[in-house]
Amino acid sequence: QVQLVESGGALVQAGGSLRLSCLASGRTISNHGMGWFRLAPGKERDFVARISWSGIITSYADSVKVRFTISRDNAKNTVYLQMNRLKPEDTAVYYCDFLRPDNDPFGSWGQGTQVTVSS
Repeated sequence: QVQLVESGGALVQAGGSLRLSCLASGRTISNHGMGWFRLAPGKERDFVARISWSGIITSYADSVKVRFTISRDNAKNTVYLQMNRLKPEDTAVYYCDFLRPDNDPFGSWGQGTQVTVSS
């Protein structure tokens, strides 16, 4: 059974930083692209960032480019999201997921981790 456990979310002030982690079990991440997504109140789940299986290719939503960095440690079966210069509009529950070859998420959503940015 595939499980994804996100952690690292917190309440921070605007301009602050957080590092999110996503630990996978039941499937190795080394064969998959991985992505981070977020769900804000009243909105649909949005793409945030993705990283290729090798870690060489990354892609970001325009709203987080330059501020966020996705990385992975295949040996630890873990994906990270370093978030800098946080803004109130980054407030959301953040989820990670395995990606299909077309970069769509598998839908193996975990419980997510809450990020709240105060102004």
